[in-house]
Amino acid sequence: MKINKIYLPVLFFSCVALGIVIGGWINYPVAQPSFSKNNYKSKLNSLINFIDNEYVDDVQTDSIVDLTVTNILSNLDPHSVYIPKSEQKQEAENMRGDFVGIGINFYMYKDSVAVVKPIANGPAEKAGIKSGDRLLYADNYKLFGKKIHNDTLFKKLRGEEGSKVTLTVYRKSENRKFKVQLERGVVPIKSVDTYVMLNKNVGYIKINRFAETTGNEFHNALLHLKQKGANELVIDVRDNGGGFLEMAVQVADELLKDDQLIVFTKNKKGKIDKTYSTDGGNFETGKVYVLINENSASASEILAGAIQDNDRGIVVGRRSFGKGLVQREIGFEDGSAVRLTTSRYYTPSGRSIQKPYIKGQKEKYYGEFESRFESGELYEKDKIKIADSLKFKTKNGRVVYGGGGIVPDVFVGLEANHGQESVEYILNTGVLGHFVFEQLDKERNLFKGLTVNQLIAKVDSNPNYIKGFTSYLASLGLEVNLEKNVALVNRYLSAEFARQLLGESYYYQIVLKEDKMIKTVLK
Repeated sequence: MKINKIYLPVLFFSCVALGIVIGGWINYPVAQPSFSKNNYKSKLNSLINFIDNEYVDDVQTDSIVDLTVTNILSNLDPHSVYIPKSEQKQEAENMRGDFVGIGINFYMYKDSVAVVKPIANGPAEKAGIKSGDRLLYADNYKLFGKKIHNDTLFKKLRGEEGSKVTLTVYRKSENRKFKVQLERGVVPIKSVDTYVMLNKNVGYIKINRFAETTGNEFHNALLHLKQKGANELVIDVRDNGGGFLEMAVQVADELLKDDQLIVFTKNKKGKIDKTYSTDGGNFETGKVYVLINENSASASEILAGAIQDNDRGIVVGRRSFGKGLVQREIGFEDGSAVRLTTSRYYTPSGRSIQKPYIKGQKEKYYGEFESRFESGELYEKDKIKIADSLKFKTKNGRVVYGGGGIVPDVFVGLEANHGQESVEYILNTGVLGHFVFEQLDKERNLFKGLTVNQLIAKVDSNPNYIKGFTSYLASLGLEVNLEKNVALVNRYLSAEFARQLLGESYYYQIVLKEDKMIKTVLK
């Protein structure tokens, strides 16, 4: 993969912005489109038919339609989007919370499909597939030695539940090739990454998105932590781009007493729909902290706003993204879809936290993030630009602000040194995971049998890992000085090694120990 040298925070945020566009979808009923016979509406159909029947060369009219729809939506708000058929199915699975397949995390390393880690209790793990294995063939379809599009790869590895596939596998650690037949099954995609006790009283739950399963996942995690003795709760929605409104409501309902306003929406006709908490929440007393950052959006902001405006807990971190628009999905017969903004949502105090935008200027909208770096607001709360005209009051009379994201009650700046913001963002992307996989691929046996503490010591004592990661980034066109943030980089390197060798919970065990926001909460 080749990446040209660019401004690193923008590189990272362009990836996160896509997650916010996709992850920020709010769940409303799917409607079938209707078409009027008005002349200006029939022009498109007439033009496409004319091209299809009369144009001198062969043209894929479906691609013209896709382009037309995309161009129409590009002149609306930044969150009204067209989702092609090729993307819609995968995104639908992601938000549903499961898919049917063999259950592996993989990485296209050089010219082959490399297994980073089989998903726990999935078909691949049960069939004996291990980290570092290469998948050479799916049945008779060759998977190596050529560039394979993800769509093609997914079609070969996924399928109907109960269907079978024979994999030809090369295990590098044993220098042998073998075949294994496995049966595709339902593989969960967790929206709750982890739940752990930070100390004997404080529980922690990390939510990566709000999918159909999030309410149940959060509920089960909460009960588990209460059994462990948690009487305080930290909910981490940093880098959570959103998802289904109903799931944010379910999480908030676990924390709020009966009949408290959680959120309300208003459409262009002025219709207001209010959503209140119900009785029977499992954590209606006890301290609550919600962790947010500049990439927390949509449903994450609904949750944070409900907790803040009802004075139920403390919001910790940095100003959130600022997405207060609600989308409704229209599905088309070919499997594609449009998600169109149909209303705005408001926090209980009446705040619209949607940041300003100009229709048709999506690039400028997402580029707003760059100004947060330039202004210094990612390090100092006083640098956050707040309009005095947008003052609101919480249930107990505290002043809060609208106009662009949730402003935290307790501000915590970036951990990386000032001017080194890109380091912190790179450590939270897949680039680090790819580097660690390649290191393990070269020397996996050297890590065999290590405990988590031995693994941390191995990484901390060997400067070659930071040097190697610096060179790896340079090979991608990213010139970054990691030497100014050695402790931070080593912590994330150790955590990623632990994730790939020992499991997801070990990643958080290492990362959270010195996490700046967590330390602020525990103080």
